[in-house]
Amino acid sequence: MQLFMKNVLAASATLWLGLAAGGHADTPVTYTQAGQALFRFDVPDFWMLRTGGMRDIEDTQLGDTRAVARVMGLRPVTDDKVWMGFVSPTGVATIRDGVRYLQDIDKFLVNDPQVTSTSDMSIGGRPAKVIRGTGRRDGRGVSFTATVIDLPRDRVAVSVAVIRDGADPAYADELNAVYASFRPLQ
Repeated sequence: MQLFMKNVLAASATLWLGLAAGGHADTPVTYTQAGQALFRFDVPDFWMLRTGGMRDIEDTQLGDTRAVARVMGLRPVTDDKVWMGFVSPTGVATIRDGVRYLQDIDKFLVNDPQVTSTSDMSIGGRPAKVIRGTGRRDGRGVSFTATVIDLPRDRVAVSVAVIRDGADPAYADELNAVYASFRPLQ
């Protein structure tokens, strides 16, 4: 009986360790607006998610106010050098409109942005425009990726990922995994 119990415990421990070490258990999140599910993506383990509703942001130097849709922002729990956010602004129906939206709010995201590349690609099976560049945020150098993803029903998802100078380069893989998990919802 003792031998049987040791084997059961060893098998249970092996199974538990195998499950704990196996793949990520990322958390799926759905972006909704007015009760309508627009898209989903996975938040990596050990990242935190913050959400907020519609709000206005103001450029204090110009007194220029802009409405911002519900924001879903995420970052690693232990590092504030990396940040990613998603919005789906009302009335922004095309990728071209999404790029204009980014130009309208860029001063709130990154100071002195310098675009280094743009590309057209597919994210979640939908057309997307990706804009990469550098700039400054809170007085520090950053790299950014701004993405506009076409969604069904005349909507887009707009995402910005910011990596401050000195951040662990491995975070780029986790940011890419979030984009790889992105799925539009009908």
